[in-house]
Amino acid sequence: MNADAFLAAVKGKLIVSCQALESEPLHGAELMTKMALAANIGGAAAIRANGPADIRAISAAVDLPVIGLYKQGSSGVYITPTFDAAAEIAEAGADVIALDCTARPRPDGAPISELLERIHRELRLPTFADVSTLDEAIAAADMGVAMAAPTLSGYTANSPAQDGPDFDLLRKMIKALPIPVIAEGRIHSPDQARRALELGAWAVVVGSAITRPRTITARFVRALEQT
Repeated sequence: MNADAFLAAVKGKLIVSCQALESEPLHGAELMTKMALAANIGGAAAIRANGPADIRAISAAVDLPVIGLYKQGSSGVYITPTFDAAAEIAEAGADVIALDCTARPRPDGAPISELLERIHRELRLPTFADVSTLDEAIAAADMGVAMAAPTLSGYTANSPAQDGPDFDLLRKMIKALPIPVIAEGRIHSPDQARRALELGAWAVVVGSAITRPRTITARFVRALEQT
C-alpha cells in the first residue's frame, strides 16, 4: 500500500493503536490481535501496532492497513530507532513505518535523515513521523515523511508536559506542514477526537483510552480519589 492509498483509507477516521507493554497483562500477539479484531468490528480504519510478532499476527487477521513501529528500550529514541528495526516490521507486513523523528540522538548515532532515506529507498514504504515540536515536524516533512503526528509532545525535554492532547502543537503543524497531520497523543475521549478533526487533523489515533485497561482503570481511580 502506498502513501496515497493509506491516507485515502484513513481520511477523517479513527486509527486504533493496539499495544501493550511487557509489564501489562494483555502483552502478546494473540491478545493484541483480538484487540485489533475488536477495533475492526467497532469501525476503526487502521491499526497501529508494535513489533514484528504483533504486526505479523494482526496483518494476517485483520483486513485493515497497519502502521508498524518497533519499540526497543524504554527511554530516549526507542520507537523504531534503527534501520534494522524498520526492516523487521516491514518484513512482518507493516504498510506504514512509524518512527521517532525528534531531534534527540539515535542509539546507533545515525542521523534521522539517513534513516528515512534508507527506509524510502530500500523498504519502499511510507513513513509516519512521531514528533514533539513544530521544528521537528517541519524537518521531517522536508525529509520526505508522508505524514506526521505530535505523538511525542510531552515526552521530550523540548515539549511541555500535559495531561491531555497538545492541541496547540497540532494546530501549528496543520497550518505549517505540506503533508497530512494525524492527531495522536493522550486523546482520552470522543470529544477530544472530534475536536482534533475540527482543527483539521487528517485522522485520529487513539490507543490507551481504548486498548489499555490498566491505564483506563487508573484514570477512574485517580478521579474517584479526588472526590
